[in-house]
Amino acid sequence: MSFLVLVVDDEPDVEMLFRQQFRRDLRDDRFKMDFAQSAASALQRISDAGGESLILILSDINMPGMSGLELLPKAKAARPDVPVIMITAYGDEATKRKALEGGAETLLTKPIDFLELRSEIDSRLTGAAVR
Repeated sequence: MSFLVLVVDDEPDVEMLFRQQFRRDLRDDRFKMDFAQSAASALQRISDAGGESLILILSDINMPGMSGLELLPKAKAARPDVPVIMITAYGDEATKRKALEGGAETLLTKPIDFLELRSEIDSRLTGAAVR
């Protein structure tokens, strides 16, 4: 079974950064990463992933159009089983509270601590493999 992590961020260089940070995992097929540059395309990808084992959604908060905070309840409604981690450059308490109240698992601030993120992904992989 292949496990999928969906990354939602409007910055085009985010995909390159994530692919570089997780290149060994991706090459070894530990999991796949898919990228959406808008909340709308993320919702489409979430609905298309019905047969895949989507284990985690990582979403930026500040995006044009629909924000990550607006995406959050829609993503949770579509896939309540999938944890969502919000990412922001502005880790103030009000933003963190909104994200957690909206159903986010946690909030990571930019620049992303990839060791922390790797640990989050590893725990999702372990949990998914047990199921």
